[in-house]
Amino acid sequence: MRNYIWLRRTAAVMMTGALALAGCSGDNGNRGQTTQSEAGSQSQGGATAQTQAGDQNQAAEGQEAGENLDQLAQIQQKGQLVVAMEGTWSPWTYHDENDELVGYDVEVARMIAEKLGVEAVFVEGEWDGLFAGLDAGRYDLVVNGVEITQERGEKYDFSDPYGYIRTAIVVNGDNDQIQSFEDLAGKKTANTISSTYAELAESFGAEVTGVDDLNQTFELLLSGRIDATLNAELTYYDYMKAHPDRNLKIAALTEEASLVAIPLRKGQESASLREAVNQAIVELSQSGELTKLSEKYFGSDISQNPQTND
Repeated sequence: MRNYIWLRRTAAVMMTGALALAGCSGDNGNRGQTTQSEAGSQSQGGATAQTQAGDQNQAAEGQEAGENLDQLAQIQQKGQLVVAMEGTWSPWTYHDENDELVGYDVEVARMIAEKLGVEAVFVEGEWDGLFAGLDAGRYDLVVNGVEITQERGEKYDFSDPYGYIRTAIVVNGDNDQIQSFEDLAGKKTANTISSTYAELAESFGAEVTGVDDLNQTFELLLSGRIDATLNAELTYYDYMKAHPDRNLKIAALTEEASLVAIPLRKGQESASLREAVNQAIVELSQSGELTKLSEKYFGSDISQNPQTND
């Protein structure tokens, strides 16, 4: 199997130039002060204007102070960690029979928020929109089984990994033409466009059809409109657990586990948030909580690197 660099460990991504938050120059609060003699001749309206000016100065100074806070301080000030995810990718992030948002990533994000002393607020959307919202500052984190790649590492800072997964090629049970990643050349696959799986399939010469979610992918595969799809090995097992009658199988697996981590905006303003998230991941791992969540949703522990344990 060809050696694909982007699936190797890149968790220690480099931080590039600091992105300072712009602040406006505040008044020193001395405007509107008058001498004692002038005060005697001022009307009540002048005194009111002076009071209003002082209030405006204080408000401006308060706004400037808030804008100058780094991202972690801003999150803690408002008491909310805004987390973006798809909500359609079981068992990572999906809706249960009561239409409640659940999944491994949902619980991981809540635990991280709790350790930061804030509440997790979830926003659901399509894959590309998650990163557009992160870029625009609408979301603080994307927690959606995101794998570290070289390209993503150039644009985002990543937390330490909290999951390790292998990628599987899934085909119809009677398909014997695809038995390795090299066999994807000239074949039709389906995945969310710009996902790691789509990029990997294209790198082996596959023609990738864009889809909105996992269920649509498997519908295309079962109907014979595509030859294969790439996804996490554990996602396939989860799907088959829910649909044991589906004629699907794994044709091949990557040799190395890819690293699942949390992307953040690059820059010094996010440095303290990244450190806090990393500390939360360490504590969740050491306490065994990540292992419990992994076994709950995947049936095995994805929080530990299988290559380290070999």
